[in-house]
Amino acid sequence: MDQALRESRLGDFTRLRIGQGMDVHAFAEGRKLILGGVDIPHEKGLLGHSDADVLAHAIADALLGGIRGGDIGKLFPDTDPAYKDADSLKLLAAVAAKVREEGYEIMDVDSVIAAQRPKLSPYRDQIRANLAAAMDIPVENMGVKATTTEHLGFEGREEGISATASCLLCRCI
Repeated sequence: MDQALRESRLGDFTRLRIGQGMDVHAFAEGRKLILGGVDIPHEKGLLGHSDADVLAHAIADALLGGIRGGDIGKLFPDTDPAYKDADSLKLLAAVAAKVREEGYEIMDVDSVIAAQRPKLSPYRDQIRANLAAAMDIPVENMGVKATTTEHLGFEGREEGISATASCLLCRCI
């Protein structure tokens, strides 16, 4: 189908894009557990080149997917010493700026964290606020959910944490 016909059928919907992201990090001794920019008390943190904020990384990948911009590793390679222990909220802010430079606005983001422990519900509001601020979107447009895996898989065995995210973008130019 040619582009003109496609646009006549879909109208303004051709300006919309979705993105999907996922990230996984293993637990490690002697590290902080940072999720959505919140330092969460736990006996272990997540292993990674940056601060290993698995949720911020999944959201960054979703945003990059929406603009067909690769993934977070392409933009901020873990082989670059400049990103050693980097604040992932700053990386997420840079990704959001790139999304806007490409002519898109972030309309909505939704995410899920899978972790057997620790319990994350007490931190949910602060996580949402941090992520929304980093992307410069209203907090109402930032969804965060947490779930256990009922002791199944690596999350259930408390070997690490995974996060998934999806986003809706709109091309504004």
